[in-house]
Amino acid sequence: MLAIALEGTPDFDAALARLETRGEADFARVEPAVREILAAVRTEGDVAIQRYNERFARRAPRLLVRDYQGAAALSRLPAEARSALELAASRIRAFHEHERETGFRYEEEGVTLGVRVLPVARVGVYAPGGKARYPSSVLMAAIPARVAGVGDVVVATPLAGDASDDAVLAAAHLSGVSALVDAGGAQAIAALAYGTESVPRVDKIVGPGNLYVACAKRLVFGAVDIDGIAGPSEILVVADDEADPRFVAADLLSQAEHDEAAYPLLITASELMARAVTREIVAQLETLPRAVMARAAFDNGVALVVSTRERMAAVADRIAPEHLALHVVDPGAMLAGIRHAGAAFLGPATPEAVGDYLAGPSHVLPTGGAVRFGSPLGVYDFVTRTSIIQYTAEALARHERAVCALARLEGLEGHARAVEARLRSTR
Repeated sequence: MLAIALEGTPDFDAALARLETRGEADFARVEPAVREILAAVRTEGDVAIQRYNERFARRAPRLLVRDYQGAAALSRLPAEARSALELAASRIRAFHEHERETGFRYEEEGVTLGVRVLPVARVGVYAPGGKARYPSSVLMAAIPARVAGVGDVVVATPLAGDASDDAVLAAAHLSGVSALVDAGGAQAIAALAYGTESVPRVDKIVGPGNLYVACAKRLVFGAVDIDGIAGPSEILVVADDEADPRFVAADLLSQAEHDEAAYPLLITASELMARAVTREIVAQLETLPRAVMARAAFDNGVALVVSTRERMAAVADRIAPEHLALHVVDPGAMLAGIRHAGAAFLGPATPEAVGDYLAGPSHVLPTGGAVRFGSPLGVYDFVTRTSIIQYTAEALARHERAVCALARLEGLEGHARAVEARLRSTR
C-alpha cells in the first residue's frame, strides 16, 4: 500500500531520488528482440508482420483496412456510449482548433521574411490492444492530426475480429482515420516507419504502448519522427489539510488501475492527511474491478509529507508529473509555482478522468519527468515549418560586408563569394 515518507528522513530523500529517475526505461532487456523485429519487417515486409502477428496474437486477414466500416460500428454501440464518444470527439476537435498555426510574413527594407506552416502528409497512430482497448486514445491522437490538416491518418492496432472492435472502429470513424493496420507491438511500429507492400510509410508515429513499442519508436526515430517515449501512467495529487481524502484516493486509483507499473503519487501537508487517504484507498479498492492491478501499482507509489505550500510546489516541480491534481486552497496560485506538469487539474471538482476522456486537450502526455522538455500532443506536432527568405539586390548590398565577414571568420570562402558574385553582376 501507499508508503508514507516524511521530509527530512532518509526514506523521503530516497523516494524522491527514485522518482526523479523513473523515466529511465529498461530498454536493454528488450532491445535485441525489437531490433530483430524491425530488421525482419524492413526486409520481408508483410510476411514478417504476419509471422509476428501469429506468434503474439493471430494472423490478420488483411493488414491494411481502408473500408473499416466505422460508421456501422458506431451505430451498433449502446446509445450512451455512442453519444459519449461523439461528445468527446466534438470537444477534442474544438479545443485543438485553437492550436492552429498560420505562419507569418513581413518585409523590412527589401528583405522579406516569414514562416510557412504545412501539415505532414501521413501520420501513424499506435493504439494499444493488450490489457485494455482505448478508443479514447484514438480520438486524442488522431483528431489533432486531422485538425492540423494531415491528409492520411493510419491507426495501427491489433483487431480482435469481433464486436469488441466496435468502440475502436467507431472512434477511428469519428476522428477521420483513413485506414487501420491490423497489427500491434514492435512489428506495427516497423510497418509504419519503413512501409511494406500493404502498409504505407508514415512521416510521424504517435501514441502510447508497452516497453517493446516504446523501444521500437526510439529505434526508428530518424527514419520517422515520433511524439516521444511513453512510459507508465502517473498521477501526482497535491493535497492540503482542506482536501477530501475520498476524492484524493479516487484520483490516485484512477491511474493505479491502468497498469501494475503506474505511479500513484501523493504530496500532503500532514501525516494525518496521508493516513486518511491511505484508509480511503483501502476502502475503495474493495469494490474496484481492477483492484489486483491497482494494488500492485501502489508498490511504486509514495505519500510525501512536507511542511509548507511552497515545499509542496517545489517537490511537485522536481517530480514533473504527467498528471498533476491540485486538491488545495487556491490551486491556481500553487500552479504558478510549479513549472513542470503535463496536464494540471485544478480543484476538487476536476477529476483527472475528465482529461482522459472529453475535457478537450489530448491526453497523450510526456511521462517519466519528460515534461521538463516535452508537451502534450497537439496540432503543432503534426506540422512542419519552412523559413521564407527573399532579398532584393539593394538589401543584399547592404548586408554584403557583414555576411562576407562572418563567412571568412568561419573559414568558408565559398559562402562569401556566393554573395559577392551576385553583387558584381549588378554593378
